[in-house]
Amino acid sequence: MARPNYLPDNFTLSLVTVVTLASVLPASGPVARFFEVLTSLAIGLLFFLHGAKLTREALVGGVLHWRLHVLVFACTFVLFPVLGLVLRPVLEPLVTPALYSGVLFLCMLPATVQSAIALVSIARGNVPAAICSASASTLIGVFFTPVLVGLLVVSGGSSSSSLDSISRILLQLMLPFFAGHMVRPWISGWVKRHASKLKYVDQGSILLVIYTAFSAAVINGLWQQVPATALLGLLVVCAILLALVLTTTVWTARRLGFSKADEVAIVFCGSQKSLASGIPMAKILFASSTVGAIVLPLMLFHQMQLMVCSMLARRYATRPEPSGLDKALET
Repeated sequence: MARPNYLPDNFTLSLVTVVTLASVLPASGPVARFFEVLTSLAIGLLFFLHGAKLTREALVGGVLHWRLHVLVFACTFVLFPVLGLVLRPVLEPLVTPALYSGVLFLCMLPATVQSAIALVSIARGNVPAAICSASASTLIGVFFTPVLVGLLVVSGGSSSSSLDSISRILLQLMLPFFAGHMVRPWISGWVKRHASKLKYVDQGSILLVIYTAFSAAVINGLWQQVPATALLGLLVVCAILLALVLTTTVWTARRLGFSKADEVAIVFCGSQKSLASGIPMAKILFASSTVGAIVLPLMLFHQMQLMVCSMLARRYATRPEPSGLDKALET
């Protein structure tokens, strides 16, 4: 029997378990240093496998659909940050300043890849365009996110600190990514055959980062600084952001005359944020003691976007099959 969309999946339950474990048994001293090294190696392997999975065609095949990509990038790197900044006077009182810094950080992250493409496929959308947009968003985010964070989130951020962040992300994330892509002709078959097992590398690396981040945060008094009312407020903040972005993407796609298949790609690629990219970036961009509060909004938003967008994808999937010219446009 399939699990209802409104129930959390196994990975979300694992996130909750790891946060609970870090709250009760935080790693410190030599154990914490061991987990830091292990986490860095796991993240490198994660991005190596991402590079090995991504086909050259996925990188260049959808480039000609430039109007769709421009709109997705505008939603990801303009609309989200603008909403986060404009709504700050209204939304920040619902949470703590540290948590709202995490909200701003998630607003500046690239789009998610796997879940966005899966949802576009379920909703019978333009999958090739979604692959291109989501993949390009991840690559562009390597440069955009550190600059935006340095300018708008980290007080006193400078161009030199942003450049330093970019160089560290290039070294720790993109170097393994491009290494994986370069050896793809030799290992892609093996990666495809073991895809069901390799997903645990994705999930395991994220869980390791969460454990080390929350361990450091708990030792520095995270839960004493975040009251229950702030956590409830954070749920409200994430819900408002997601609702505004989903409404804006749907309205804009229709006003600009995109086909329904393109609208689906725009909605799901333009409204989601990447947990897989965001958590490693947070580890690089922020001090260890603050990462826990920074990634907490992203974790909540991630689960919310999956639940809401899964239901929305199934609603899109029930639309009538296109015919004639409409069908040609949607393919």
